[in-house]
Amino acid sequence: MSDRAARLNADAHSAKIDRDALAKSLRQQGEDFFQLITQNCPYLFASVPLYVSSAQVEQMQAVITAVENVVALPAWRDSVISANDASHRTGSVTQGVFFGYDFHLNEQGAHLIEINTNAGGAFLNDLLLQSQREVMMPGVVAASDHLEQDFLNMFLNEWRLERGDAPLKTVAIVDEHPQQQYLYPEFLLAQRMFERAGITALIVDPAELEVRGEALYCNGYKIDLIYNRLTDFHFNQHAVLSSVFQNNELAVITPHPWVYALYADKYNLTRLTHVEDLRAMGVAEADIVTLQAGIPETRMVKAEDDEQWRHERKQWFFKPNSGFGSKGTYRGASVTHRVFAEIMKGGYVAQRMAAPGERAVGVSEIGPVVFKSDVRCYVYAGKVQLIVARLYQGQTTNFRTVDGGFALVRIVD
Repeated sequence: MSDRAARLNADAHSAKIDRDALAKSLRQQGEDFFQLITQNCPYLFASVPLYVSSAQVEQMQAVITAVENVVALPAWRDSVISANDASHRTGSVTQGVFFGYDFHLNEQGAHLIEINTNAGGAFLNDLLLQSQREVMMPGVVAASDHLEQDFLNMFLNEWRLERGDAPLKTVAIVDEHPQQQYLYPEFLLAQRMFERAGITALIVDPAELEVRGEALYCNGYKIDLIYNRLTDFHFNQHAVLSSVFQNNELAVITPHPWVYALYADKYNLTRLTHVEDLRAMGVAEADIVTLQAGIPETRMVKAEDDEQWRHERKQWFFKPNSGFGSKGTYRGASVTHRVFAEIMKGGYVAQRMAAPGERAVGVSEIGPVVFKSDVRCYVYAGKVQLIVARLYQGQTTNFRTVDGGFALVRIVD
């Protein structure tokens, strides 16, 4: 991290979010939207921005590019098929919207913690960013100049890859019990983006979808494209979506299980940090160096190594292979004996600890109040569209702490 970024992050007074400007932007979406955020998601937006250096941004992009280069190799794709149900691979050529590459930034550099293939928060962070355009802050924004248009173009490109010049008429934004989801407000923002472009957009539970003949329908509408927000990454619990995925003539799905298997299964991190496997697949040496520097060592957890893991657990963070968000993740230093025994049964990977960044948010009677930070790059087809941060206290991000939540990222040198 640059000295300037470090100094600004250590100073609780270096900048503040203009809460009045943010409230005005929320109200412009409608009073109901404003109430939805303030009542259900009061800690969604952090009080301060996070500062990063251009060198850190360059390192994150280098890691993302190296991952993309590996995933493009036939040997990587063949190995993913062998490790998963071969039916995950279909004829779909969509690339997957809103990849989230999550990093911890510290004095040792940028460290990729995980990859998500349906990362939430991009629309909400765009709203936050636009609300602060007139606020004087050090640095420059970490986003493309026309973010909403880039988001729309991303969906249009997914459609074009599958359907060519056919018009995109109807989109279904799909999640289980969507109105009960914490990030439901951003489903509304996505819906409004599509509608401004003349595209009908429905926010629906997957149970509302039905296949009729050679098409997918919902509430009387023929669905062209599904914006998938489910955390059932393999569609194991959703037969209709599984059918659509296997027959993409019914509708286009983005993102879908194949891109999840290629990128986001935590098991992939073990191979991205295993030099011999990478060389065997024909990965370029420059990419191997980048991945070794940019991804903490990750290993499969095996029961026969119980004693070794018990002895070394404080150096590792344990994550379920197919988990999402922070669910089921444990810091080895604080894991209970009961949970450790469950982890040893399998289905977990262990990632060597990479300390999160820090940001001073306020000052108490005993000194500065320091929050942890992680940084998310929203990526499409290898290109970073937006960089945001999440400020939190405790073991993992939770959007339950005053002054924490999504934070603007400003690039300084």
